[in-house]
Amino acid sequence: MSPVSSRPARSRWLTLNIVCQLAFGLVAMTVCLPSMQEWPRQFGTSQAMVQLTFSAYIAAYGGLQLAYGPISDRVGRKPVLIFGLLLSLAGSVMAALAPDIGPLIAARALQGAGTAACMVIARALVQDLYEPHERTRVMALFGMVLGLCPPLATLLGGQLHVRLGWQSNFVLMAVVSGLLALAAWRGLPSTRPARPGGRWSELASGYAQLARLPSFLAYVGILAMTTATFYAFLGGAPIVLGSFGVRPEHIGWYIMATPLAYMAGNILTVRLTGRVRERRLMQVGQALTVLGPLITVLAALAGVHSPWALALPMMVLGVGHGLLVPPALVGTVGLVPTLAGSASALAGLSQQFGGSLAGYAVGLVEHQGSLHLGLMMLGWAAVGTGFLVWMHRIRNRDARIREPAR
Repeated sequence: MSPVSSRPARSRWLTLNIVCQLAFGLVAMTVCLPSMQEWPRQFGTSQAMVQLTFSAYIAAYGGLQLAYGPISDRVGRKPVLIFGLLLSLAGSVMAALAPDIGPLIAARALQGAGTAACMVIARALVQDLYEPHERTRVMALFGMVLGLCPPLATLLGGQLHVRLGWQSNFVLMAVVSGLLALAAWRGLPSTRPARPGGRWSELASGYAQLARLPSFLAYVGILAMTTATFYAFLGGAPIVLGSFGVRPEHIGWYIMATPLAYMAGNILTVRLTGRVRERRLMQVGQALTVLGPLITVLAALAGVHSPWALALPMMVLGVGHGLLVPPALVGTVGLVPTLAGSASALAGLSQQFGGSLAGYAVGLVEHQGSLHLGLMMLGWAAVGTGFLVWMHRIRNRDARIREPAR
């Protein structure tokens, strides 16, 4: 099969397949969040150690994308994806059988190392299979589906935790890993075939080429801080909501507000793309990303201690992310089309590094109310604003930048 320029026909089943692969990493990440509230008691350990199960997943999820992307540029998307899903299956089985917190942390890392392939390969397939003018809309539409994953996975995980025990979440993830591997084998086209004679040293040169682009560095910085803000919320919400007396099976209802707002932001992005400059979408999105945590902090300082004092301001943040993330992802992957897999990998690494750092930091602070979590999210959002300002300053000097929406 020829390279990217030859784009296979796209069917609804193909699109659904890609969406499911893209979404699986988030589902596997969040399905066990309700159980984390009770793991300190079950395993006789600290909340900081329990948070490592979240951070280990995110770190592996991001770190392995650095390898999967460029490898898939050479050996093809499908083999890498199937390998990752089988790795996820093994990690899920190990997690279900874990007798203590240490093996559970290791199993979560292995699970994240596998699902990393799903995210990076799915993003690269968007680059392979869709025309340039379609990609921002496609990313936004995918974002609407992704927006449902954390709350629905958390709701499902809470019910499984209460009815069947926390291990049932990982049994389900093992089954889904196997089904997605079968779907990838039977339903996805082969793109980016192996290039005979390619040397592994080219991987480093590809990364170096991207790292020399100031616009690329600014984009990945924005994505990293956006993800850090959201993962701080995901990692901290079960703890904060628990301090408000919310039970594990009910946590997902409060988390749901943010992804639903993210979907609303994606709908706005779909409708506004082509009529509003992507730069403007990112500016408004970043402003809302700062405003949400700021409202949380002000509410806590005013003495408002309620689950909704966390959930409602996070809807503002969710809309902001829905406006900000799709154009940032398209800009990141589209700077050098021949290195789409490598760019996707670096973007994923930056996001998961920020998310891992934020998720671990949440466990280092005691949370009795939403103030500390709000301050953490506000800090990450402020750094993201700095990257956005830098990106705007250097963008006009970067001849490689593309901005199709005017």
